[in-house]
Amino acid sequence: MTSIAIIGGTGYSGGNIAAEAVKRGISVTAVSRHAPDAQADGVSYVQGDIADRSFTDALAADHDVVVVAIHAVDGDNNPVLPQLVEGLAEGAIAGGARLAFVGGAGSTHEGVGGPRLFDKPEFVEAYKPEALAHAGVLDWLRSDATPNGLQWFYVSPAETYGGYNPGTAIGGYRTSADTVLRDAEGKSEISGADFALAFVDEIETPTHVNQRFVVGY
Repeated sequence: MTSIAIIGGTGYSGGNIAAEAVKRGISVTAVSRHAPDAQADGVSYVQGDIADRSFTDALAADHDVVVVAIHAVDGDNNPVLPQLVEGLAEGAIAGGARLAFVGGAGSTHEGVGGPRLFDKPEFVEAYKPEALAHAGVLDWLRSDATPNGLQWFYVSPAETYGGYNPGTAIGGYRTSADTVLRDAEGKSEISGADFALAFVDEIETPTHVNQRFVVGY
């Protein structure tokens, strides 16, 4: 049985990924800093901190895939996740786990060769620290600094993805490598359930090895 640990497993993305994985018979451990108020059937819950290297090393040793589904900045908008990705990578290699990230939409491009969303003048300034921090994680994964032997993937959602816009699951999705996906009306959306569908598809059948891909309708 495939086993996954989801750091941020009680959040919006992590919770949807956990639910989809359980449906497929995957063993799921949801990791959070505090015990959740409610627990989903079929999911094991543990408390831990992503900054605790011994804890994340143990997750990698005990699971086939370690999913990172947390904010990339702290409460003061200081980048946190970019500082931790190297340690996560080293632990994943030592533990033989694949490392998977729920990334941001801000670093996706408006068309091939076009600007990234967070470089456009209309991008909301308050969202930039989070978007830039997530982009920093992706840049590191794609850089020469990434250690040999690391297996990873990074999934960016549609532009208006999140708990504020949960949408309706349709049981399908489209993907691209780096460009934002829009429908015929110019909207860029994906429900939480269908984002999770794409994410768990990649866990079960790796097709984007050491790559980012974008999910949308």
